[in-house]
Amino acid sequence: MPGTTTPLRDRRSRKPTGQPNPPMILLAGVEKSGKRYEAALGSGSDLIGTTFWIQVGGNSGTADYYGRVPGARYEIVTHDGTFRDILDAIRWSLSQPAEDGKRNMLVVDDVTSVWELLSDEVAHAGRKRAERRANTNGRRTPRIDDPYVDEERDLWGLAKDRWGEMLWLLRRHSGPTLLIARQEIVTAFENDKPTQHTTRRIKAEKNIRAAVDAVVEFHAVGEAYITGLNVVPAHWEIRPGWTYRFEGVDHLLRKLGYADAAERRSAIESRPEAYTDEPFPGVATTPPPSAQPQAQHARQPELTSEEAVRLVGAAFKHPKDPRAALLAIRVKWGTRTLRRVPTNTSLGPGNADTLITRSLERLAELVDEKSRENDQGNEERTEPRSGTSTGEQPPPSSAEPSAAEQPGEQHQAPAEPPTSQPDEQPAPPEETSAPPPPDPQADEAPPGESPEETSAAEEPQAPPTARRQTRSEKNMGIAKQALMDEADIQARVKFITVGEHLGPISAEGDPGIGALRDYVKASRAEVLELLEKAGEEQLAAQYRTAPMPDTMIKGRFAAYFNSAPAG
Repeated sequence: MPGTTTPLRDRRSRKPTGQPNPPMILLAGVEKSGKRYEAALGSGSDLIGTTFWIQVGGNSGTADYYGRVPGARYEIVTHDGTFRDILDAIRWSLSQPAEDGKRNMLVVDDVTSVWELLSDEVAHAGRKRAERRANTNGRRTPRIDDPYVDEERDLWGLAKDRWGEMLWLLRRHSGPTLLIARQEIVTAFENDKPTQHTTRRIKAEKNIRAAVDAVVEFHAVGEAYITGLNVVPAHWEIRPGWTYRFEGVDHLLRKLGYADAAERRSAIESRPEAYTDEPFPGVATTPPPSAQPQAQHARQPELTSEEAVRLVGAAFKHPKDPRAALLAIRVKWGTRTLRRVPTNTSLGPGNADTLITRSLERLAELVDEKSRENDQGNEERTEPRSGTSTGEQPPPSSAEPSAAEQPGEQHQAPAEPPTSQPDEQPAPPEETSAPPPPDPQADEAPPGESPEETSAAEEPQAPPTARRQTRSEKNMGIAKQALMDEADIQARVKFITVGEHLGPISAEGDPGIGALRDYVKASRAEVLELLEKAGEEQLAAQYRTAPMPDTMIKGRFAAYFNSAPAG
């Protein structure tokens, strides 16, 4: 922080050990120049225990064949070709014990295919976004043979993060690591203009040379040169301007001082922080002895357990918007303070923050139960039954919670729950100005009949609760529209169309509100996982506690979709 010269915590310094790191060596060259042959030959070094070979991509597929190289000793690690399983194969290789005190070696063949895999994922996700934009704007959906599809910068950022995760794992290896990469001959540029000269470029992430300890370039079979390495004169006297030929993996390991290498790489990874104005995580500030009682008193929460239970209970019984009232408690007191206040109610033991979360979940369940009952009631009213008139209504059912389900009451011995009160019912979804959709099952008179031709017995009787039925139908329409909005948001997060997303429940036509609600609710887990992977923890936390259905779902995700750069 500016203006502070006093260290925030105690530190120690140490002398350098002088030990080299377990080397990471890059073997790069054009096709068929002997990179994999040298890696297989190096696996027979007496400095190495067991070599684990991870083969990626189908360009070569020679890991089995090079097992015939004299002295080669390696094992091929299998995987399913996905980046996630490739990382797991690396983890498995790093966890294998050393044999006879000799460290194991890891070969990744090749990192060019790994980078191409990540690039293909970027192209696939970019095409899905282009299809979503085309469907939203009413334009033609891009075809697979279109020459170019806009690729978002955030997708390339995710690809670089995945590449960095692989390098992070490789830096945890206690033995040598061989990274095989392909090179291509390209035109050399000078002042952003092409020249008549050519140069070599490694086909991988552009910063790969900085991540390794030695670079070996293969120009042809039997012609390889060392073009970069970290070494000190104590192990190898390097003269400026000299060209050093590559004489094998075993020779290079000895020149790099691998026999004296440390057990682990001496490196401290950077740890970006989201908020730079907050204190450093893990730093405990100890007040002076004279100020300790005051500081201890200041750390006491101002909110008591009884007060927290009373506030949550009153918010849960709010006559208009209980959900907003519950969230207002978090805004006023803050999550950190609420988590320090213990509570024990009928919803279970925990703290004030978990009590609010459970209350929100209970509200969502009540709205869900009420929606199911309304759906069932509409079906019963439209069903023709003999001996009853169309105006008869089924007996109303109450979805009110019992006293044991109210979060605002302390946990006591089991007792007989009191009768539910109508004013404790959560507020139904807000009405919109749009008129309700027409009922396709409504009874209408035949077009050829006049009112005089209809008998009094056949004339539909106006029910005494006609106003309540109209409100229920309107609420059902609002709930279904909210579910369709959430299905559209889930499809956009998954980079697919709404039709593809609702395909499993739309095979026989438009799904009912019950099937739509169950499917959207079951799809929330996948959407939450995608949001958390994209770094949207705050949005994921809001979506996790959103009611079902949520009439404000479009507003919650508006900032997320508008933040993406326009294609």
